[in-house]
Amino acid sequence: MDRITPVLTWRKSSQSAQQDNCVETAELPDGGHAVRDSKDPNGPVLRFAGAEWQAFIGGIKNGSFEI
Repeated sequence: MDRITPVLTWRKSSQSAQQDNCVETAELPDGGHAVRDSKDPNGPVLRFAGAEWQAFIGGIKNGSFEI
């Protein structure tokens, strides 16, 4: 895996406040998104294509992931 983390601008949700159990996201140059554990910024990074990310966000908005 190449190290893309240093060149990206990472964001943590404003809903997470000062909690430690968070993920961070960064927009990729191709329109996709990267996701990492905020506690391990040098750890693994998951990458999602633009269409995958939009499907995920759509699922959140329509309640597909409600418990």
